[in-house]
Amino acid sequence: MSSSKATGTPDWSALEFTGERYTPECVREMLYEHYARYAMVSELIRDRHVLDCASGEGYGSALLAQHALSVVGVDVSEAAVAHAKQRYQANNLKFFCDDAMALKLPEQCFDVVLSFETLEHVSAHTLLMQNFKRVLKPSGALVISTPDKYRYSDVAGYQNEFHVKELYRNEFEALLAQHYQHYRIFGQSLLMHSHIWDLQTAPERPLKTQVQRLDQTAAMPKLEAGLAQEPMYLIAVASDQAETVAACADQLHLFADHAQSIYRHYHAEIRNGMEAAHQIKRLEAEIVALRAQIAGG
Repeated sequence: MSSSKATGTPDWSALEFTGERYTPECVREMLYEHYARYAMVSELIRDRHVLDCASGEGYGSALLAQHALSVVGVDVSEAAVAHAKQRYQANNLKFFCDDAMALKLPEQCFDVVLSFETLEHVSAHTLLMQNFKRVLKPSGALVISTPDKYRYSDVAGYQNEFHVKELYRNEFEALLAQHYQHYRIFGQSLLMHSHIWDLQTAPERPLKTQVQRLDQTAAMPKLEAGLAQEPMYLIAVASDQAETVAACADQLHLFADHAQSIYRHYHAEIRNGMEAAHQIKRLEAEIVALRAQIAGG
C-alpha cells in the first residue's frame, strides 16, 4: 500500500461502491462472502502463477500475492485498475485493463485462473469459459463462483439489476462439464455458529473438525452430523487433472475477521433497538400523564 510520505495518509481514495463491485470499505456480510473465497484458495495458489479475472478493486489479488508466485489482476473498468495499481503494490502483483470476454493475455500462461462472481454478469458463458481455458496451462485449474439462482433469486424473490444471466446448480455443473474433465462443487453461505477450539493446540497444527447441527423440529431436540444448508453461492474447482480436484475434496473452509464486523454491527443495532424501545415507553408514559392532566383540566 502506498501513502504520502509528507502526511502519512494514503495517496489513494476509496473506490466508489455502486452495488456491483465489492470494496473493502464495505463491512458485515459482504466482507465475509468476498474475502472468504480468496482465503479458500490461498493454499491452492501457493507458489503458482495466478490470474484474477474481474479483479475489481484489487483487494483479492493483493491478498493472494502474499502466497502466489505471481498474480495478475485484470478488470474491464479503467477506474478500478487505476485504483488497484495505486492502492496495492508488490513485486509479484500486476493489474491490467482487459475484458474477460476477449482476453489479450498469452495462451497457457497461468497455473490457476480465478473468476469470482463474474459469470452472472455476462450472457455468453461458453465464450467466457473458453477464454479461461485458453490462458490456463494444461495442468491448471479454474476456480469460479456464482450465486445459485434458486436460493439467491427464486427463494428470496430478489432480482439483482447487475446480473445478466444467473444459473441453477445443474446448469452450472453442465457448463463446467463442457470444458473440464473433473470438477468439485462447494457451497458458500453465511451461517450462525458457535466455535469451540483447543487453545493449547499449536497454531500451525490442523484442528480436528466436528460439525454438528441442532434439530428442534421434533418433540425432543437432537444433534445430527454435518451441515444441512442450501448454499447461496456455488464455488467450483475445475481442472483436466484429476489429482488437482481430488486434493480439494472433503474440505470445510471457515473464515472470520479479527474485527468481527458482523457481530459489532449486530450488537450495535440491538442496543439501538433496545434504547429506542425504552424511549418509546418513556414517551408513551408521558402521553398518558399529559392526557390525564388535560382530562383533569
